[in-house]
Amino acid sequence: MNLGILVWSYLKARPLNTVLNIVLLSLGIAVMVVLLLFSRQLEEKIQSNAKGIDLVVGAKGSPLQLILCTIFHIDFPTGNINLAEAEKIAKHRLVKKAIPMALGDSYQVFRIIGTNLDYPALYNAELQSGQWFQHDLEVVLGANVASLTGFGVGDKFESAHGLSAGGHAHEEHQFKVVGILKNTGSVLDNLILTSVESVWKVHDLLVEVVTDSLRKSVLVPSVAAGDSTKELTSILIQYRSPMGAIQLPRYVNQQTSMQAASPAFETARLFTILGTGVDALMILAYVLIIISALSIFIALYNSLKERRFDLAVMRTMGATRIRLVFTILTEGVSLTLLGSLVGLALGHGVVWVMAQVIEEIEKTGITGLIIYREEWIILAGSLLLGMLCALLPAWQAYRTDISKVLAGN
Repeated sequence: MNLGILVWSYLKARPLNTVLNIVLLSLGIAVMVVLLLFSRQLEEKIQSNAKGIDLVVGAKGSPLQLILCTIFHIDFPTGNINLAEAEKIAKHRLVKKAIPMALGDSYQVFRIIGTNLDYPALYNAELQSGQWFQHDLEVVLGANVASLTGFGVGDKFESAHGLSAGGHAHEEHQFKVVGILKNTGSVLDNLILTSVESVWKVHDLLVEVVTDSLRKSVLVPSVAAGDSTKELTSILIQYRSPMGAIQLPRYVNQQTSMQAASPAFETARLFTILGTGVDALMILAYVLIIISALSIFIALYNSLKERRFDLAVMRTMGATRIRLVFTILTEGVSLTLLGSLVGLALGHGVVWVMAQVIEEIEKTGITGLIIYREEWIILAGSLLLGMLCALLPAWQAYRTDISKVLAGN
């Protein structure tokens, strides 16, 4: 009989044991895959979104909150900073570039960011259609925003106050869509970009246009430098030299009313915090896999006792000892292979469903449709585990004494 058919017949003969072993192993594998997909994609997204930003300067508060709000747009601002004070940082000798950020409104679940064109340039963003915002109340939509809202160039909408759904609508000021971005795979896809002046105008803050180049603000050139009535949420900083990483955060934190937060330091701290939970879940996955391995071993060992007569008959019909060993090993490997494939599919399916259902996960761009090299290692490891579980039963099959078994039956 064909070896594959023979092994499949043995597995079908004990459906409850077979299903239980597959379910246990698949659960362990699925937990590992979910953790792998989340941690790897989150790390990649964080690194790509923070690329090109050396320092974030904002209002006093939690530095991690400032980073999460300003770079990843998944938290609330720590407050506002004075434009005149922010300009002093922007003109510091160690600052190469300073990008203003003004938050405060949203449309549905998408944040409206007041900034300048240096911000989309950080992500090498390109227009899919239309043009960049040039005048007040003109906006450019990220790719996901345009896709999910159905807005196109020329459409108008009213923003709502606040960064979560349900805020007061600014009915007196309508934004006009003038451009749509190509997909960048970054946080930009879920944002609505406009000028800082537009954010001020929606909140009824008068903007006095300055034409004298000597009086222009370095952050918002349309207003006068040193305007203490205007506020920003934060500024993104690029250092002019590595010396900036040493001196500038200390200067901001000690000599101004603002705080400086390093994206590299805070994201490392975030991963340390998340790592504790990830480690706990990984231990759970290992426990499930160990229980599954024990279950497979016990199932194979017990089934061997029940099949000793069958194996003896196979020997009398010409099957060699090696063939019996190979049969048992194949049975163990088949169980772990089925469990691994189900676990891999289950892990990817769970992440995919979570990305469709949970808004925050969808906005991060995490998907279950990516396969990492580590998954092949998980698959290979599970096959090795199957062989180890079947090793002792296979050795028992190898040592089967035909005459004693047949005489006993």
